[in-house]
Amino acid sequence: MSEVEKHGFQTEVKQLLGLLANSLYSNKEVFLRELISNASDAIDKLRFISLEKPEVLGNDPEFRIRVSADKEKKTLTISDNGLGMTRQEAIDHLGTIAKSGTAEFFKNLTGDQSKDSQLIGQFGVGFYSAFVVADKVTVISRSYKSNADDAVCWVSDGSGEFEVSQVTKADRGTEIILSLRDDETEFLEDWTLRSNISKYSDHISVPVQMLETVKPEGDDKKEGEEAEYTEWKQVNDAKALWTKNPKDVSDDEYKEFYKHISHDFQDPLTWTHNKVEGSQEYTSLMYIPQRAPFDLFNREQKHGLKLYVQRVFIMDDADQFMPGYLRFVKGVLDSNDLPLNVSREILQSNKISAQLKKACTKKALQMIAKLAKDDDKTKYETFWAQFGSVLKEGLVEDYENRDEIFGLLRFASTANTGSEQNVSLEDYISRMPEKQKNIYFITAESYQAAVASPYLETLKKKGVEVLLMWERVDEWVMNQVSEYKDKKFINVCSADLDLGELEDKAEKEEQEAKATENKDLLERIKNALAGEVSEVKVSGRLVDTPSCVISEGNAMLTAQMRRLLEASGQKLPEEKFVLEINPDHAIIKKMSAEADDAKFKDWATLVLDQALLADQRGLKDPVAYVKLVNSLLLA
Repeated sequence: MSEVEKHGFQTEVKQLLGLLANSLYSNKEVFLRELISNASDAIDKLRFISLEKPEVLGNDPEFRIRVSADKEKKTLTISDNGLGMTRQEAIDHLGTIAKSGTAEFFKNLTGDQSKDSQLIGQFGVGFYSAFVVADKVTVISRSYKSNADDAVCWVSDGSGEFEVSQVTKADRGTEIILSLRDDETEFLEDWTLRSNISKYSDHISVPVQMLETVKPEGDDKKEGEEAEYTEWKQVNDAKALWTKNPKDVSDDEYKEFYKHISHDFQDPLTWTHNKVEGSQEYTSLMYIPQRAPFDLFNREQKHGLKLYVQRVFIMDDADQFMPGYLRFVKGVLDSNDLPLNVSREILQSNKISAQLKKACTKKALQMIAKLAKDDDKTKYETFWAQFGSVLKEGLVEDYENRDEIFGLLRFASTANTGSEQNVSLEDYISRMPEKQKNIYFITAESYQAAVASPYLETLKKKGVEVLLMWERVDEWVMNQVSEYKDKKFINVCSADLDLGELEDKAEKEEQEAKATENKDLLERIKNALAGEVSEVKVSGRLVDTPSCVISEGNAMLTAQMRRLLEASGQKLPEEKFVLEINPDHAIIKKMSAEADDAKFKDWATLVLDQALLADQRGLKDPVAYVKLVNSLLLA
């Protein structure tokens, strides 16, 4: 053994191990599932490498995972003959949590153990589940690329440091030796281990073996043979679950397989198992999680399905078969039509890949649509709360399936009394008055800002429902879509608000009469605000509010879009506004009666600033606004 080196864990790992030591997991036995799952992944990856380099298997071509217990030493060992690790890989993989954004994990902790335990799987930290039952973990590993003398031994008691040394290991692969705590010795019992392997790892396509005592009887007993002996026997079914007939798979099996491929500790929300034969032969098994992963909005984070070709694992996160807006979908795709030596470059230019992506996308959308039609509405509410904002991206990214995506969208609206997003476009259309030809919506920074916006006043008065949107993606999406089922989307903040037949002739004539009647007032306000507004008009959209502002020029650059662009660091030209006033409002009447030009300018400035604030636009000089309000109040 070489000299022992000591290393400190990554800060986040120290915090995690502290949580695990306090029994963060609600079901302790899941540590076995996690370690067997990791071993299965290591074998899958080596199997793929061996397709082009069969020599890497040497004299050990039969893949297996072995679980053994030593009651005297109180140790449990999980070993595999997969990929193995080099010294540096052991330091990198076992000393840090590889996924980015780990700090987000700790931000999400609630202090409720049952809830916090569900977060573990979202952050790829399954290996550390070993410390739930062990006070010391030893990992002995030899990479398939290394010699017998270049194996590594990694040891930690989970207290903040780990030791690494060089050892000799005859065969490739990894052994994880758990020194169990005194109160966790139940996991040394043969029955406990077998039942847990059957429960959690039956679906793994790699044989999981345990030692079994054999007692030869009668003619089976050979001369000189002992009364009994032990040999390795397979415990799990070891048949890839997706290859089975869906009728032969139980819900519990589907759920456990999902946890295996996703490392999530919660059951999936729903799934779909699809077997296709004919011009194309493939099987897909796709799941929707109950909770969004912490990195859902990191578009650079890998996503996609596990790809198998003729049941041989090819790659994780094959994003060529799942569009970005469905990046939350987990699952497996097994194709008989792709070449076994497939690479990402081949996948990107392969016609079969494009057809498979199209088919998988359709199936995933059908799975979501089925969830939306489920009698249990809480399931779709859960889905929408977690993934709705990502699904909206599909309206821009996937024109071919736009109608299907439109049907899955849910919105808050003025027809509701709260911010629940449960109104579909079909619901909205079914409630439209006969004269209404358009779909009206507003985007804002928050629900409160949207529902209280002065731009809604005339529509509320006419009993017209307005869809309320406040998520960042909404502004971008609504600038890219124009209509649904021949009904135009109209932003109520538009300069030229099109009410169509909802605007009756009498109202139009009344507005024109007010404009003529207040012509001098409009001109006076424009002069008082010279340089700050381009025009002053009588508004046809205000009922209870004295004023509002409309952006001049680029109609696409709404207040919300401008905020988003400025937040991203983009410099935009100074904005000019059209000020719309409600001449029937008491403040406008008071301003109109003001003879002193200086005081009139103060009132005009107040009306403009209030309009800007109501539209959630920033003021150039907030202090001056406060002083102005105070002076007018005191006067």
